[in-house]
Amino acid sequence: MQQAINQLGQVLQQVITALVKFFQLVWTWSFGQIVSVFQSDWQSLPVWKIVVLVAVCAAIVYVLYRVVMQLWGAAEAILKAFIALLGVLVSILPYIVIAGAIAAGGGWVIQNVNF
Repeated sequence: MQQAINQLGQVLQQVITALVKFFQLVWTWSFGQIVSVFQSDWQSLPVWKIVVLVAVCAAIVYVLYRVVMQLWGAAEAILKAFIALLGVLVSILPYIVIAGAIAAGGGWVIQNVNF
């Protein structure tokens, strides 16, 4: 059973590593393309190409705005989940103290009371 759990953990680690490498590859390629668009020689382009370049830049800004909004929403959700987790941990603390007190009392009775 322990071996199966270890193998599952290794498989998950390999999948996560592969995903991170893929995201890194896509991220690097995408930003390379974006930088190359902004490094275009604007002065030597004909008017119609400048119009296309402005439209491409506007589309890039819009897509990056959407990315930022999604990341903001995800960060907000993570923060809310963390706060909820802390709230649950604080709310169950009295029950844990009561369980510890019951165990301590039971242990004391078992060791010290003789009928």
